[in-house]
Amino acid sequence: MSYDGHLEDKAKVLNALGGTRGLLDSGLPSIVFLIVFNISHSLNNSAITAVALSLIFAIARLVKRETLQHAISGVIGVVFCALLARHTGKAADFYLPGLIINVIYGSIYTIANIAGWPVLGVLLGPVLGENLAWRAVPARKRAYLRAGWLWVALFVSRLLVQYPLYRTNHINWLGTARLIMGTPLFLAVAWGTWLILRKVPTVKPELKTE
Repeated sequence: MSYDGHLEDKAKVLNALGGTRGLLDSGLPSIVFLIVFNISHSLNNSAITAVALSLIFAIARLVKRETLQHAISGVIGVVFCALLARHTGKAADFYLPGLIINVIYGSIYTIANIAGWPVLGVLLGPVLGENLAWRAVPARKRAYLRAGWLWVALFVSRLLVQYPLYRTNHINWLGTARLIMGTPLFLAVAWGTWLILRKVPTVKPELKTE
């Protein structure tokens, strides 16, 4: 059955890809870092503020008894970025781990697509109840491959725009690019993934009988 009319499947796809709340948990501290740095011109103040905001998000999720996965990963990520920037004394290094992550993700998605094991199929298959049965259905497999290339384009575009800004130490332009190409672009690609996958019926694994 295709995804058309099945909002629960759309929610599963978007949540599996991070969800809006998860993106905010990891993205807002980076924005705050840039704002505080421009106001105070203090790397320490900027780093401390970003880390504090991440901790607040984690505590808020804990109080509401929500999943802590994205909040905790966000805290760890922000702490690492802050420590790196403080260690090097270069504010732009706060954004360096993000660039490295895009290199890693872009490489993994590319290699997986070429190998015929698209990452999205491996991740979303179990979530959507089709496990790896999609590999036996060419149309479904092609849909996962097309969506995978969409994510490769996201990671590569970020690197093409942001790495030169990092190398030239344009911290404000780098932070702005990170903002624009962060949550908004991520959500656009996630939505594009849904539009691609919804056109092809999900595959129901065959039940083995004794």
